[in-house]
Amino acid sequence: MAEERKSRSQDQRNQEAFDPEAWQPKTELGKRVKEGKIKDIDEILDQGEKILEPQIVDMLLPGMESELLLVGQSKGKFGGGQRRVFKQTQKKTAEGNRPKFSTVVVIGNKNGYVGIGYGKSKETVPAREKAIRDAKLNIIKIRRGSGSWEDSSDEPHSIPFAVEGKSGSVKVKLLPAPRGTGLCAHKEVQKILRLAGVENVWSRTLGKKNTTMNLIKACDQALKNVMAMKYSDDMNVVEGAYKKKIQEEFEEVAEEEQ
Repeated sequence: MAEERKSRSQDQRNQEAFDPEAWQPKTELGKRVKEGKIKDIDEILDQGEKILEPQIVDMLLPGMESELLLVGQSKGKFGGGQRRVFKQTQKKTAEGNRPKFSTVVVIGNKNGYVGIGYGKSKETVPAREKAIRDAKLNIIKIRRGSGSWEDSSDEPHSIPFAVEGKSGSVKVKLLPAPRGTGLCAHKEVQKILRLAGVENVWSRTLGKKNTTMNLIKACDQALKNVMAMKYSDDMNVVEGAYKKKIQEEFEEVAEEEQ
């Protein structure tokens, strides 16, 4: 846990040290962002443009928080089996063992934007930096809402409808929940949803849940399916207006019958 807190504080210092003036973009998209032609990241994500520079996310989404996911486990007779943020593997060679460390980082602004990245290196610090960079390049926008029939809130505190994601044998299904429920999900899934801005959700997980990598990928696929679902303009599930409209139509029918 101390290693995780130290890594997280280091990530926050790296993000605070970003200087837009010192950034020299190499892609056309990066040049447009630095020139001020693009001021909202939705213009990039809605058009499906590929982000190739992490500085684009630093400039358009400042104050992103990051957290390391527990994808590895410690070795040893007494401390073995405890979850760690780094997964260690090693290759046997004639010169000796060559260890490598891999980690998974989730970043988000707790307001509908989240990204998951994977990094691997011979040392822990470069692996974490690679994971953070990869998470920024994989940033996505999710649609939040209040889709539970038990809730009458108009604030987008949950997801608008049930979605499902699958990776390997692991299948994750996320269902909208009323206010006050909290995040009823796996601990690693909770970290992802919390940074995405989802406060209340139910989940159902099938398969080998101890395979944390597949669990994370399945959750990521489920969040992407929230945006893949098509809906009409009058179904403004983001603000909860669709449910309110149905209630108004129901009241109008009841008044006519009377």
